[in-house]
Amino acid sequence: MRDVYIAAAVRTPIGRYGGALAGVRPDDLAADAIRALLDRAPGLDPERIDDVVFGAANGAGEDNRNVGRMAALLAGLPVSVPGATVNRLCASGLEAVVQAARAVACGDASVVVAGGVESMSRAPWVLPKPERGFPRGHEQLYSTTLGWRMVNPRMPEQWTVSLGEATEMLGKRYGVSRDAQDAWAARSHRLAAAAWKDGLFDAEAVVTQDGLDRDESIREDTSPEALSRLRPAFAPDGTITAGNSSPLNDGAAAVLVTDSDGLAEHDLRPLARVVSTGVAGTDPVDFGIGPVQAVARALGRARIGLGDLDAVELNEAFAAQVLACLAEWPDLDPGVVNPQGGAIALGHPLGCSGARLAGTLAHQLSRRGRGYGVATLCVGVGQGLALVLEGTS
Repeated sequence: MRDVYIAAAVRTPIGRYGGALAGVRPDDLAADAIRALLDRAPGLDPERIDDVVFGAANGAGEDNRNVGRMAALLAGLPVSVPGATVNRLCASGLEAVVQAARAVACGDASVVVAGGVESMSRAPWVLPKPERGFPRGHEQLYSTTLGWRMVNPRMPEQWTVSLGEATEMLGKRYGVSRDAQDAWAARSHRLAAAAWKDGLFDAEAVVTQDGLDRDESIREDTSPEALSRLRPAFAPDGTITAGNSSPLNDGAAAVLVTDSDGLAEHDLRPLARVVSTGVAGTDPVDFGIGPVQAVARALGRARIGLGDLDAVELNEAFAAQVLACLAEWPDLDPGVVNPQGGAIALGHPLGCSGARLAGTLAHQLSRRGRGYGVATLCVGVGQGLALVLEGTS
């Protein structure tokens, strides 16, 4: 098996729902990320790219018909460069990176562009076909922005509750308080604002064609006190609010995955080495702790422990879900988790987020020049996915 490296990583700033990127098609967003990635690798001949793999969680609108291939064509890559799209819901972008790494490791490819994209603003409504022609009654439209739609009646009801309701149950089971959630959410905003101010995102974030140059959902002036005044979003007596949950967003990210031959041939400097991966399933209602077993499997394959990690990029779908995972990781220093803020502040464009986490982690480890890190996400319908990277000095 070949050593695998992340040689470049970029992302668009993340737009809020209905915000600066709402007018941009997801295939154009993904194409922007690919073009920006190639700008970071001037020695790479696009003809030598073996594949493009992108994650997307929706696929019901303008991201249909294989958005990975569409983005490659729109980015101006040669028609000889193929493209694929993968879907592991919230972890789709990280799944793309994992699949790219596997292809390179086993020798099926030497250079792969991997990434993810989502426009939750532009997610369409869908109308199912009637079982019989010329129906006389009313028909129902379903929003594809987030969550279940057209649920199979054979699915147990407890599996198909909303993500927020499921997280309320998880939070109660782990004894996660409202105060703790609001404190974590305020931390996310504070660290994200500081990271932008200190230039920590400059190496990865690129200005979009529409001029967006900073993540739109960050509220640097928020506080636990301000967040405590928000009403519960999913239950009258609940603890989860819009303030301690990730928002709806638009964005794209891309990473360049290659081997030692690719580094030498195309004059590339690695940001980080891919060490191992792990994937796990949970009961769908327990989706929020999916990262726990996925990280355990990835660390086991890497032969390291939680105490060996210098950085963890854990997707913040909900603060309660993050805190439940941390409760299962007593050997992990919480200070290494999302040191530049997380999705509560930066945003969570579903198919993009996993690739964004991998890229952010690779840049962190590159600045360190050493050490291990994990990028991981919980996944709706009960899964977790994790990627271990190592800094390369």
